Amino acid sequence: MNASVNWVGFKTIVRKEVTRILRIWGQTIVPPAITMTLYFIIFGELIGRRIGEMHGFSYMQYIVPGLVIMSVITNSYGNMVSSFFGAKFGKHIEELLISPLSNWIILSGYVVGALLRGLMVGTVVLAVSLFFTPIEVQHPLIMLSVLLLTAVVFALAGMVNAIFAQKFDDIAIIPTFVLAPLTYLGGVFYSISLLPGFWQQVSVFNPILYMVNGFRYGMLGVSDVSLAMTYGVILTAGVILFATCLYLLHRGTGLRT
Repeated sequence: MNASVNWVGFKTIVRKEVTRILRIWGQTIVPPAITMTLYFIIFGELIGRRIGEMHGFSYMQYIVPGLVIMSVITNSYGNMVSSFFGAKFGKHIEELLISPLSNWIILSGYVVGALLRGLMVGTVVLAVSLFFTPIEVQHPLIMLSVLLLTAVVFALAGMVNAIFAQKFDDIAIIPTFVLAPLTYLGGVFYSISLLPGFWQQVSVFNPILYMVNGFRYGMLGVSDVSLAMTYGVILTAGVILFATCLYLLHRGTGLRT
């Protein structure tokens, strides 16, 4: 009986999230596609001509994986933090908390919703990139697994942000002052081999570096870091964040008034 209730609750949460994403597709899908198109034009076409090749690929080809994974990161995180905080702000999260649903089911439903938005936007960005440069995927399973795991990690991170946020301004602090700098410094537009030794050492502490390079390896077959380290960092972050989210939901931190 409990399994049946959990399954119905899980499907309901996912359906609600997908409906929300598609209902406001002009805000959830279109803006990232336009933004990434500008990146392709400015960085790929204009600046890329002066840079030339990088690791045997044109600069346009080299930045495609980074831009795709960047869009997945920002949209999976953004969907979770806005949707869950909206539920908390509107007080209907309390209905879920007093329902017979397990906390991990509630968390999983929101994570899948954020994951789907990340995948939707990532697919659109990848499709847009094909208008600018041809791409031959070298390791599709690695590419897909890194993409899915990265989206899950940042969906979970968005949940933590949403739980602790007290007002709408709070959900913009982390994306603006933490997520954006780490993303831009994570090797999206460059190889860390171009950096001086000191900054290469600093870069290895940026978890997004491993996600960008893992996805780049899946698409192009080149990476600045080992694949084992990539999966190690992503899985460790995912386990820690998942456990943190479950703990916070169990305690009702920031949720119960």
